Amino acid sequence: MSAPRARLATLALLLAPALMPASGEAQPATTRELEVEGVRLHVALDETEFSTGAPVLLEWIERSLHIVAHYYGAFPVRELTIRVLPGPMGGVGGGTTFGAPRALIRVRVGRGADAATLRNDWVLVHEMTHLALPEVGEEHAWLSEGLATYVEGVARVQAGNRTAADVWAEDLRSMPRGLPQPGDRGLDHTHTWGRTYWGGALFCLLADIEIRQRTANRQGLQQALRAIARESGGLGTQWPIDRVFATGDRAVGTRVLEELYASMKDAPVATDLPALWRRLGIEADGDTVRVHEDAPLAPIRWAILGEPPKEALSPRAP
Repeated sequence: MSAPRARLATLALLLAPALMPASGEAQPATTRELEVEGVRLHVALDETEFSTGAPVLLEWIERSLHIVAHYYGAFPVRELTIRVLPGPMGGVGGGTTFGAPRALIRVRVGRGADAATLRNDWVLVHEMTHLALPEVGEEHAWLSEGLATYVEGVARVQAGNRTAADVWAEDLRSMPRGLPQPGDRGLDHTHTWGRTYWGGALFCLLADIEIRQRTANRQGLQQALRAIARESGGLGTQWPIDRVFATGDRAVGTRVLEELYASMKDAPVATDLPALWRRLGIEADGDTVRVHEDAPLAPIRWAILGEPPKEALSPRAP
């Protein structure tokens, strides 16, 4: 069984010093100017530091931007700087996203990262997703990180960059990490890694399912998030979390986000995950999953990932 991916803390902070290299960090040699999905993109990198050279790295960046733009209907910002820093590993390391004074993502890429590794990368999509949510404060980091964790998988499946089986298999493995542990409080008060990333992702999954149930599967969390991104302008603004949820609820004609937040913000709500997977028609099968099309929430499972019914799900190639 493959080990769950280790997600690094990538809190999106509003800090002006982000636009300068960190102490001891070399300034990338070249900045390339591109326009992708109507976004003015400034990519700072030194291609001599990477065995793949610049074209493969630029393809990875453009692909990630397309994935996020497809999910949100438009990319969350009109201008973005991406600083690609070399690292010792072979893949993509951690990233950090900043919203002000202008949008910036710092991401570390292994000097030996190849095209196949970059095609399967989740980090940059995760970081770009942060740009779509207004700054809600560190006490609500579970929302920014949990949302990025949840949306990354959904958006990549919708764009054909990841299989549905891979996403559901990861959820089966990792969602239990978001459940409250002894002594935990609600999401606003328990800031452990598991509750921040996977507790937040579980909140998003529950909200998505409930919105779809109340709207006869016509609306979902995706439509709520599009409205939040559009009306707020994303990470460059600061919004109270109540305004975020009210905006999303208004867009889909429910009060699901506000009600779910009220129930989970202070109290340690324990979700019956085995029962939820049965209702969705998802069953573990080694490293992947088996799906059941006669499950009560199977149509919602299809709709969340934008997949056709009776899709032949298969694990992602190594």
